[in-house]
Amino acid sequence: MLKIISDTMGRIEKDSLGKIEVPDNVLYGAFTARASRNFRISGLRAKPEFISSIALIKKAAALANMKLGMLDKKIGDAIVQAASEVIEGKYSDQFILDVFQAGAGTPFNMNTNEVIANVAIKTLGGKPGDYHIVHPNNHVNMAQSSNDVIPTAIRISVLLTLPALIRELEETALSFHSKAEEYNNVIKVGRTHLEDAVPIRYGQVFDGYGSSMEKCTGRIKKAQESMLELSIGGTATGTGINTHPEFKKTIISELNGLTGLEFYPGNSIMMSWSMAGFVEMSNSLRILAIELNKISNDLRLLNSGPKAGISEIILPEVEPGSSIMPGKINPSIAEAVNMVCFQVTGNDHAVSLAAEAGQLELNVMTPLIAFDLLWSIKLLINTVRMFREDCVSGIIVDEKRCARLLENSQVLATVLNPYIGYENVAELVKTALHENKSLKQLILERDIIPEIYLNKILDPVKMTEPETIDKRIIEEIKEYWKKREESRIESD
Repeated sequence: MLKIISDTMGRIEKDSLGKIEVPDNVLYGAFTARASRNFRISGLRAKPEFISSIALIKKAAALANMKLGMLDKKIGDAIVQAASEVIEGKYSDQFILDVFQAGAGTPFNMNTNEVIANVAIKTLGGKPGDYHIVHPNNHVNMAQSSNDVIPTAIRISVLLTLPALIRELEETALSFHSKAEEYNNVIKVGRTHLEDAVPIRYGQVFDGYGSSMEKCTGRIKKAQESMLELSIGGTATGTGINTHPEFKKTIISELNGLTGLEFYPGNSIMMSWSMAGFVEMSNSLRILAIELNKISNDLRLLNSGPKAGISEIILPEVEPGSSIMPGKINPSIAEAVNMVCFQVTGNDHAVSLAAEAGQLELNVMTPLIAFDLLWSIKLLINTVRMFREDCVSGIIVDEKRCARLLENSQVLATVLNPYIGYENVAELVKTALHENKSLKQLILERDIIPEIYLNKILDPVKMTEPETIDKRIIEEIKEYWKKREESRIESD
C-alpha cells in the first residue's frame, strides 16, 4: 500500500491505476494528487463552507456507523476528531482541487476522505499513507458515495450561508422603509415608458423598494425549505447499497444534532438525478438579482446629472468618477450592484443547464452547481451589505428639484379627466406644451375652471392615493360653463 522513499522525495501511494508520488508534507493522498494534476482549469477552490459540510457528513457518518456497530470505535473516534478539525478549518490548505473537476464531485469527496484518514492515522500514532490504520474509502467513506455526499454537502453549505444573506436583506428593507418615512411627503413626477406620468411620493417609491426586498427574502426562505430534504444514505444510485438498513435514519439524526437543523430523508432514487431543489434556490437568488438590478438602475437614473439629468436624488460620493473630468462623481455603488446582478443571473443559467444535464440514475454536474450557488450567495451577501451601507442609507432627496420638475410638467392632467373629459384635457396638454406654459396657467387663462376649484383638483398630494371624485365640483364646473356661455350669448 505504502512505501516511504525518503524524507525529501515524498511518499509513494498505490491505487487502482498504479503508483503515484505524494509529497511527504501533505495530508491528502493518491486520488487528490491525480485530480490536482488532471484539473488545472480555473485556479478557483471550493468555498470553506462546502468543505466543512463534507467533513460534517463524514463526522455524522462515523457516529452513525459506530452506533450501528459497523465501525470500530477506536477508528470511528479518530475519524470524528479529525473531521471536527477539518470543520474548524484547521487543514484548509490541504483542499487544493479546482472547482471544475470530474463529475459528481468524486475528487472533492476523496480529498476530504484522504485528509480525514491521514489526520486520524496521525492521531492513532501512524504516518500519513498508512491506510491499514484508517482507510479513506473503507472507513471514512463507509456507507457513502460521492453521489449522495456531494448533493447533501451542497444543501448543508447553502443552509449555513443563507442566514447572513437573509439578515442583510432584512436590514436593507428596513433602510428603504426608513427613507420612505423620511421623504414621505416629497412628491415627484412619476415616470412610465421613461415619460412623465402621474405624481408619486418618494415615500411610496422607497416603500416599494423595501417591499421588494421583503418579497425576495420570503422567496429565499421558501426555497430554503427544499434544502432540508436529504439523499444521504442512498449511496451510488439511491438504492442504499452497502449501508445498514438504519443508516439513513441514523445519519440524518446525527446531522440534525450537529447542525441544529431539521433535515429529513427524501427519495434518494429521485434525488440522485433530480437537482430541482437547487434550481429552486438558484431561481430565488436570480429573482433577487433582477429586483436589485432594477432598483439600482432607478437610483442611477434619478441621480443622473447633476445639471443635465433628472437629479432628483443625490447618492453618496464614494470615489472620484473620472480620470480625465475633474469633479465628476459617478453612481459607483449602484454600478457595482448591476454587475453582480448580471453574474448571479448567469450563475443561475449555469445551474439550470447543469440540472437538466442529469442522465439516467445520476446528475454528475454537482461541482458546478455547488460552486455557482455558493458563489451567488457570497456575492449577494457582500453586495447587499455594500448597497445598504454605502448607497441606500445615504440617499438624499432634493425636494426643491422635485417640486420644480413637478410644477413644470403636465403630469397633473390625468386628474382633470373626470371633471372636463379626456379629449379636452389631451388638447390642453398639447397646447400647454406648444406654448411652453404650465397646464394650470393655460386653464386659468382660458377660464376653463375657476381657480378655487382648480387648486382643489390639482392638489398633488391627493393624486398619490385613491380619492373619491367630487361630484359636487363637477356639477359646479358644468354650471360655471353654462353661465359663461349664457353670458357670452348675451354679450353677442
